[in-house]
Amino acid sequence: MKNQIRLIALITFALVLGSCSRQVTRVATDQAIDLSGRWNDTDSRLTAEALTEQVLNQRWLHDFEQSHGRKPVVVVGLVYNKSTEHIDTDTYIKDVERSFINSGQVRLVQAGEKREELRAERQDQNTYAAPSTAAKWGRELGADFIMQGDISSIVDAYKRNKVVYYQVNEELTNLETNEVVWMGEKKIKKAIRN
Repeated sequence: MKNQIRLIALITFALVLGSCSRQVTRVATDQAIDLSGRWNDTDSRLTAEALTEQVLNQRWLHDFEQSHGRKPVVVVGLVYNKSTEHIDTDTYIKDVERSFINSGQVRLVQAGEKREELRAERQDQNTYAAPSTAAKWGRELGADFIMQGDISSIVDAYKRNKVVYYQVNEELTNLETNEVVWMGEKKIKKAIRN
């Protein structure tokens, strides 16, 4: 009798477990889906596009092209996460870099770890590759400006309701003079009700 009860319980458990299956649907990558109310891919992409549009439509760009006769070279530096949650700032930085390249208005150079990886490859080539095909030292394109920023958030909660406010600040600095030539911000506010 105990074996029959155990068998029935096992079958019932298997049926219940099997009926709770998950369904996954593919959606367009630019479709806004906000499940948790936290910073997400849509926030990253829209913020990067908005701030890149802001920076590229300011006076500094025209002034630089007039005085130097060429497009400025920009490096995207660090973006600090000062928010109350985990935000992958590397994804946001890539969105900014992509927006710069797609604009065609500035030239972009690598920063940080990727630049170091390029230098290591150049060193390997100079050690192991034929001299006629090895990438030469001292030919890197120097940046005229660096873009840096931070992502901050403020959370206001009461009972089961919450409002999350994000502010992304970016600034563009002339690397030679340390002059800040542009400052911009993008604000996002999300109301979350349970």
